[in-house]
Amino acid sequence: MKTIAFFNNKGGVGKTSLVYHLAWMFHDMGLNVVAADLDPQANLSSMFLEEDRLEDLWPEGDHPKSIFGAIRPILRGIGDIAEAHLEIITDRLGLLVGDLSLSAFEDKLSDAWPRCLDRRDEAAFRAISALSRIVQAAARAGKADIALIDVGPNLGAINRAAIIGADCVAIPLAPDLFSLQGLRNLGPTLRQWRGDWAERLERSPDKSLELPPGAMRPLGYIVQQHFVRVDRPVKAFGRWMERIPIEYRKSVLGQTVEPKDTYQDDPCCLAKLKNYRSLMPMAMEARKPIFHLKPADGAIGSHMLAAQEVRKDFHSLAKRLASEAVIELPAFPKNAGPYAEL
Repeated sequence: MKTIAFFNNKGGVGKTSLVYHLAWMFHDMGLNVVAADLDPQANLSSMFLEEDRLEDLWPEGDHPKSIFGAIRPILRGIGDIAEAHLEIITDRLGLLVGDLSLSAFEDKLSDAWPRCLDRRDEAAFRAISALSRIVQAAARAGKADIALIDVGPNLGAINRAAIIGADCVAIPLAPDLFSLQGLRNLGPTLRQWRGDWAERLERSPDKSLELPPGAMRPLGYIVQQHFVRVDRPVKAFGRWMERIPIEYRKSVLGQTVEPKDTYQDDPCCLAKLKNYRSLMPMAMEARKPIFHLKPADGAIGSHMLAAQEVRKDFHSLAKRLASEAVIELPAFPKNAGPYAEL
């Protein structure tokens, strides 16, 4: 089972929508998928579930069936993680439900991180590894081939604990100055987290505790285009895109040699996704990914053609991610449906 975190400390790059659509695409391609909502804003959960169902999962004054419910014993100092609830979306897709209360875990994790340098402090290691172990438990419950992790747009303690549990990291970007600055912050931070966690791993007092190796291998970046207005010409897109390959290699990969590749053929670019703004409200209303929209949902004429293009884009991206993360895609029987191959 492989875990891929989608991370950028710059918000507004479409990260949660990307995770949502990729979870469905990997599902349609025959994998067992767990989508883990580790962002305290819980936007991924709200894309999957109706408000009535979320209200059931977040009962007031009771044990929530969410990521917060699973970490609550550690937060209260009364034990280890509780059994994680996996919300079944389909027989091959499960959701580890997010919770706004997860933000309360930030201070606990900030305190535990330096204490992991003490070989005797087992509780600190249990706290830092909690999110990773919950994702792994949910993946086992769902017999998952892949877990996709959504995190918030910051470099805080919750994201650090979530991302050290990821095998791989994919970075969603927008072609603008803010995403370039985000890369400058994100790349060195990932390398520091990796090195700091490796140092702490050697000091774990309980060798039987399921601690993540902290691989966090960068897979590449995904560019999601902004809506282009008349007063913001296409040349602005090209201007920022030309700088992304250099900045990605310098900041994320730590390379000093400038690449010869342009953004059109940069192997670190996993995909350049078009803007799907007109289809998103329709998809949200129907509570399904864009590429599942049907005429009954309002996808008629040009909208239906656009939805088919979205399906091709996400199918190509899912195949590329599977290749980079070394995930074997299943061979499909003839009746596998339209998502088996394009």
